[in-house]
Amino acid sequence: MLYYLNGLFVGFLILANVLAVKVFSIGEWMMLPAAAILIIFTYPLIDVICEVYGKEAGGRTVRTGLMAQVFAACFIAIAIELPPAEAFGYQKEFETILGGSMRVIIASLVAYTVSVNLDVVIFSKFKEKHGNGKLWLRNNASTMLSQLIDTALFISIAFYGIMPMKVLLTLFITQYIFKFLASIVATPLVYGLVFIARKFDKRKGFEPSHY
Repeated sequence: MLYYLNGLFVGFLILANVLAVKVFSIGEWMMLPAAAILIIFTYPLIDVICEVYGKEAGGRTVRTGLMAQVFAACFIAIAIELPPAEAFGYQKEFETILGGSMRVIIASLVAYTVSVNLDVVIFSKFKEKHGNGKLWLRNNASTMLSQLIDTALFISIAFYGIMPMKVLLTLFITQYIFKFLASIVATPLVYGLVFIARKFDKRKGFEPSHY
């Protein structure tokens, strides 16, 4: 089951980088990148991996996700620079959707690396203390704190000096509120995935040490 969870995690990360271009609004007071909808899935996935397969497996998944994002950014940059065929009349749109600025890309990679590694560390510390009990506590505590760091780092690196401080603060608050609530809503998902992973591995005769 670990391989499926890793694949989903990496796939969601790459997809998030594409969806981030679209910004949507909730009412008149909250604006979010479309990638925010994937937040409900990415952090729970890494928590499930840590819960079932341990801290080392979680760390490997984080590193795999980072490498995948770096490779994706490199190949997207190459694709943009390739001379477009005459029949392809959407070069500007292609660049707009997939290009992104180098500053935003760096912000995304830094925020991801710091926050997800922090999530693994915090989750594992709670796991050592409580064993298999209180999964809801370590899932929410690790996700909420790591998401706080992720949001602060990304907004600061990507937009500081470009947007007014008031706008940055509003953007930070609204995004974090969404992520905070998403973490709570996703708690049943974590329990469900942990149950499925353990049942799947037991049926297949796998142990965490086999991965």
